[in-house]
Amino acid sequence: MSDPGGILGGMMDSLPDLAAAASILAWPLSPERDEVVCHEAARLVDTLLARVARGRGALDVAIGESLHALGLGERTLRLGYAGIGDYARERLGIPASTAVKMARLARELRERPVLRTAVLDGEITARCAETILAVAVGEEEAAWVERARSKTIRALKKAVQERGVQDAGDEPWDRIDVRLTGDQRARVDEAMELADRLLGATAQRWQRIELIAGEFLSALGPAGADVQVPDRARDTRDALEEWLERESREWAFLDRMLPVPALESTPAHDPQQLDAALRRLAELRDRWDQVFGHLALVFRTLQGWRRLGFASFDHYCIERLGMAGRTVAQRAQLERRLHEVPALAAAVRERRLSYEKARLLARHLEDEGIATWIDRAERMTCISLRRALQQLEDAQMCARGDLVVRGPRRVCALFLMACAALRRDAGKWIGPGECLARMAGHFVGTWGPALRGRQTLQKEVLARDQGLCQAPGCSRAAAHAHHVVYRSMGGADEAANLVSLCAAHHLHGVHRGWIRVEGRAPEALRWRLGA
Repeated sequence: MSDPGGILGGMMDSLPDLAAAASILAWPLSPERDEVVCHEAARLVDTLLARVARGRGALDVAIGESLHALGLGERTLRLGYAGIGDYARERLGIPASTAVKMARLARELRERPVLRTAVLDGEITARCAETILAVAVGEEEAAWVERARSKTIRALKKAVQERGVQDAGDEPWDRIDVRLTGDQRARVDEAMELADRLLGATAQRWQRIELIAGEFLSALGPAGADVQVPDRARDTRDALEEWLERESREWAFLDRMLPVPALESTPAHDPQQLDAALRRLAELRDRWDQVFGHLALVFRTLQGWRRLGFASFDHYCIERLGMAGRTVAQRAQLERRLHEVPALAAAVRERRLSYEKARLLARHLEDEGIATWIDRAERMTCISLRRALQQLEDAQMCARGDLVVRGPRRVCALFLMACAALRRDAGKWIGPGECLARMAGHFVGTWGPALRGRQTLQKEVLARDQGLCQAPGCSRAAAHAHHVVYRSMGGADEAANLVSLCAAHHLHGVHRGWIRVEGRAPEALRWRLGA
């Protein structure tokens, strides 16, 4: 597979050029056994993929600057959203955590003009910029930017750490998978419900497990800290990556990325103008994403990282693309599902579903189940869709008799430590399901009496609404029960006239007139955002 028609011979400064080159790599790939051909194919896809990643990264910075501007003061509330995370997920189809990171990086880059220009021009990746943010300040900024243009992220991290700055980085994730009997499940569910009261209704499953296992270990005192779970795999992986970087001379044989055209953003001050500008940028990002997802799928299928001398797909994504491997893998998996499920692809192409909604459907449902959910998803907010799919997944796990928890590796290690402590005290092997049930029993015994108080009307309403803010698109836990018809205007003090809201939507959104709600709770409410 060679460079067709010299497409890669010159600079491809526009998305149409990149899309045209990517379209030649048809999916699914035809079987190819010749290693030389596969290696050349990997080089070709890498050139395109790295180029698209740089362009997309520069675009993300421009979006981040506008998101940062929108997050100032009460601008998001004027549009009906409690924060830029909810706004970006519902209006732009960008995951909330991604949007928050974009805005944070944009804010930091505003104070580092040289670094900002390098990222906007695509000379270095946003990941590189994040790595050197703490040290690229003042007179040293230009020198660190120059170093970032030629060094690997691993080398940059090491240099930053030598300056006494610790790297936060992206924490690797793992999973806990246990089998539960009916009795064990009941005990675990009770503990999870109590953990929700402590952490808030928006707490993720791994956060509840962390609280339950941490409470058990803390009760053991110093004896609980004696149990350690070493991560030798991480040490081995780090050593392999360092050796490959040294042997490949930091992949000098790969094309060095030249700058991409700068995309300057000029954030407005009016929320409506910011919203319009962000929606245009998000539409452009979607078009870049289509090309990026296709190339990521082809590259992953070719196992291109192995042929180019990287230790793993994650290693390639971080060093070459400046992105987390999990992010790229999810986008490649979504692209595969779009090929496998034409109805899902059509819904995205016709803009009936955002990429975020499509990602949620592809992640949680089998092929035959997606089609029945597409129409339903079109009428739902992203956060409502995510919660509905989570409930479906919980019901399926309960029926199978298992519990799967995906979360940071430190939480999985904490659970393993708690299991080891239980087995040590019992002097025998105890299965992970029974271990979790015993931890749950300890948690209920400790916190149950304190958390089960007198039932009030507000508590009844919050329980009915599952402790969640009911404003459309809001991901926050509820803090208040709001009277739909104000009591001063004759509204009744009854559940049908009360709706659960977070503090931001209640005190600012509703009472300042930016959100309006009418009707009877919980099923017949009518909302108007940005009023």
